Amino acid sequence: MSSRATPLVAVLMGGPSSEREVSLSSGRECAQALRVAGFDVLEIDAGADLAERLKAAAPDVVFNALHGRWGEDGCVQGLLEWLRLPYTHSGVLASALAMDKARSKEAYVAAGLPVAESRLARKDEVAAAHVLPVPYVVKPYNEGSSVGVYLVLEGANRPPVLSAAMPEVVMVEAYVPGRELTCTVMGDHALSVTEILTTGWYDYTAKYAAGGSRHVCPAELPGEIAAACRDYALRAHRALGCRGVSRTDFRWNAAEGLAGLILLETNTQPGMTPTSLAPEQAAAEGIDFPALCRWIVEDASCDR
Repeated sequence: MSSRATPLVAVLMGGPSSEREVSLSSGRECAQALRVAGFDVLEIDAGADLAERLKAAAPDVVFNALHGRWGEDGCVQGLLEWLRLPYTHSGVLASALAMDKARSKEAYVAAGLPVAESRLARKDEVAAAHVLPVPYVVKPYNEGSSVGVYLVLEGANRPPVLSAAMPEVVMVEAYVPGRELTCTVMGDHALSVTEILTTGWYDYTAKYAAGGSRHVCPAELPGEIAAACRDYALRAHRALGCRGVSRTDFRWNAAEGLAGLILLETNTQPGMTPTSLAPEQAAAEGIDFPALCRWIVEDASCDR
């Protein structure tokens, strides 16, 4: 921290990714919580002039509330390291690794964590024929928030018609049936497990629209499954080299017991909106939103 009586926190939000609107919401919520927690706050909509704006502001800490590419994949983290500005959440390598679904899966497997069968395939291959047995999921290998996810269900005679916006290489992953679970890690501690209830696929709208999903926190689970979620989330956090807060998502097929618990992915920049999961899980452990944001700021550093 600088010699300022009240530390200045620059909250990065918005940006150019497909998750811009969610990031703006996260950023505004975090900025307000940080003001309540006693910080001076500067809100910055991240654009091409980001480096110049940060140099001019000279904040004590940068709170990264960006989501998606450029903000969550190691790019802005590299800029902040170059500027030697302490920042929140994971560093360059962990951010890039977590955003790349294929490489993060390799890290999970090396750590002994259970994952679904998957492969990378060209978009034209996926459009021509089923590249995995039905049912399966097609998604970008380097986006988050269920952006561009196609679910191919039992009985589908044809492969999916992918939009032009999808990248040339996509991930095709075996569909894992069961309950949607997630667990946040805060530092070296796994928080409560949440079950996410929706009427259909947990897509972008279900994640971020008011009423799009219902969260049960703590989830009503057998003790063995809740403990495994927390253990796997913490091991995933460590395997990727995450820092600060991360959130790992699971599917659990109750008919298969512990063997039915599959790790899907880790989010190094969990949403911080009114419908987001990480703040709810922290609250379940007695940590209110301003206290959570304060902890994230106090955890900030360079060389992450």
